[in-house]
Amino acid sequence: MTTFIYSATASADGYIAGPGGDMQWLRNYMDGEPDPLFEQMIPQVTALLMGRRTFDGDDPNAGDPEREGAFEGQWEGPQIVLTHRPLTASPPDFTITHTLEEAVDAAQKAAGAQGMVHVLGADIARQCLEVGVLDEVLLSTVPIFLGGGTPVLRGTSGSFPLELIDQSPSGSLTRHYRVKK
Repeated sequence: MTTFIYSATASADGYIAGPGGDMQWLRNYMDGEPDPLFEQMIPQVTALLMGRRTFDGDDPNAGDPEREGAFEGQWEGPQIVLTHRPLTASPPDFTITHTLEEAVDAAQKAAGAQGMVHVLGADIARQCLEVGVLDEVLLSTVPIFLGGGTPVLRGTSGSFPLELIDQSPSGSLTRHYRVKK
């Protein structure tokens, strides 16, 4: 069965992006020792699913040809974008979808039956959570207050209990959860 996982690094006050979608604050926390839980997850990912804001968004490694892109430039593979706004051009290696059902279906097919879909972006993670598709959450917290921006999750129709699977103290605190269904 395909696993859908949402992972993010958040500020101590719960934001994954600063005001205006700014991700440059994250650069200060990317040069330390790699977090073992993220390092274990990355090779398991077989497809990416993202919303339009993430697709258009800021990359903390923008301009660095060796580190720009998903997982600090380590990612190569199928990428599915859910958008309700037309793109001027569809980039290679991206599948553009227009409904959540279409996006989830495309991600499952791209990932394979035993694969893992990495969900990028708070809004699409919320949508996947609400329809029961999201299986796991990997959340890292770093020591900074951003004071505003994009929260880890907002606007859900209810609460969603999580079960702690693992945690790893490093320069940040990372916890791996299973979504209780």
